[in-house]
Amino acid sequence: MIDASALTRCRHRVHLDAAFPEQLAAAPEDPGVRQRQDAAAAKREDVRRILTEHAPERWVQIDTEQSLRRRAEDTLAACEAGADRIWGAVLPLDRDAGRRARCEILLRDEDHGGYIPVIVVNHKVTDPGRGALTSGMFEWKPREDPSRKPRSQVRDQMRVAQVYRMLERHGLASPALVAGAIGYGSDVIYVHDLTTILDDYDERFADRLAVARGESATVPSRVGECRSCPWWPGCEEQLTQTHDVSLVATGSRADMLRDAGCHTIDDLAAWDREPLEDWPHGAFEDAVVTAKAWLAGAPLVRRFPEIRVTRADVEVDVDMESYQEHGAYLWGTLLNVDGVSAYRPFVSWDPVPTQDEARSFAEFWTWLMAEREAAALSGRTFAAYCYSRSAEDKWLLDSARRFAGAPGIPTEAEIREFIDSPQWVDIYQAVSDQFICPGGKGLKKIAPVAGFRWRDADAGGEASMSWYREAVGYDGEPDLTQRERLLQYNEDDVIATKVLREWMSDRAENEIPLASDL
Repeated sequence: MIDASALTRCRHRVHLDAAFPEQLAAAPEDPGVRQRQDAAAAKREDVRRILTEHAPERWVQIDTEQSLRRRAEDTLAACEAGADRIWGAVLPLDRDAGRRARCEILLRDEDHGGYIPVIVVNHKVTDPGRGALTSGMFEWKPREDPSRKPRSQVRDQMRVAQVYRMLERHGLASPALVAGAIGYGSDVIYVHDLTTILDDYDERFADRLAVARGESATVPSRVGECRSCPWWPGCEEQLTQTHDVSLVATGSRADMLRDAGCHTIDDLAAWDREPLEDWPHGAFEDAVVTAKAWLAGAPLVRRFPEIRVTRADVEVDVDMESYQEHGAYLWGTLLNVDGVSAYRPFVSWDPVPTQDEARSFAEFWTWLMAEREAAALSGRTFAAYCYSRSAEDKWLLDSARRFAGAPGIPTEAEIREFIDSPQWVDIYQAVSDQFICPGGKGLKKIAPVAGFRWRDADAGGEASMSWYREAVGYDGEPDLTQRERLLQYNEDDVIATKVLREWMSDRAENEIPLASDL
């Protein structure tokens, strides 16, 4: 039996999950996965409350304290009774087809009969634009939305398709061939057109079912999912022993190389043919150098003899911390002037989203612009640095929009003037432009090469989400020790950017080999 999550999962993981269920059950829980599950459960409860309190007489709520079998029986009984809306639906196991599924909402199709599946997810299902088909939260009336465009989420598509096929098995599927998803924001239902999804679903399901039943062989290969997979240590050992090419060219790139007869890192390092066409994610030549670096044990490789990085008389390192899509609660800064550094955080400990976020952001922006102006007035150069600017840029602009008109909040135009100026420097881009990075380009990967170590051994984006929930008291009383832990983690991030920049200026040329030397 497989659920829809297997349809977007690594095929080898599907095999291992099915073949070794006892080992899977005993594997330590990934804290990042647990945190996302908890956040999704809280999201579903918020939506349940909003919908059922609006019109309680229209809803049948399946008791979640019951066994899955009893919940499935109650779901079918509610459908057979013609219930208008069902919350917490569980469909009976389809043992013949090998399917299982749950669905937050089943809506009775008043026009065509049957039921329309609607899922609740804790991510965005649309983006600003036009062309998405949406419905209101309280009445199913799909229409083209002039302010939203679809945001492709294959995992959502596979989930609603699986529920539809199971409804179909019981004669309960709406012939309208539509489904819905309530995503972040919880203000509309995004409408999925199942006519464009079901063929892909059927193909994926047949493939994964064959894998789970041992009818289709699989082998390990490194993909993005490996980062949080319980089977990765064993797969990594196997791939390392064979020098599998996916260790240096992950995902679809490894598939392309294998199709070209290149199966090992040694094969790629010795590549003497024309580069592969349509090579994704960077230049093909970089992949060859990455293979050579892996064999040589080099953590970084220089592209050019000379390393350049923007420096200034007054330097400010910036690192933002956010919680999911709810808000940016911390803007950490490190001011560096005349060899002296000082860390200063601008933080709100009210659970985001909160109006207090406007206060902390305004204080951060006012301070940063004051340092910029003071440098200009004194005839000194100024630069502010971050690592991978996309997140900081997003929350700078988003904060200006959300809190427009509040005291100290800059306009969007003021934000754009700053982030488009040469004084806003992305060290991640400087690293990407000048180094080939066999082990990855993340700050946690690159800064240790420059000699920096985080004080907290568990420091990382996933862990910080859990720390934040405890720090602000999402699940109980606020834990002040977790606030200190977050501030230390943020301080280490800005110090790491400073150390990396100084290393690039002073030592990298002597410590890192040139690509042409490998």
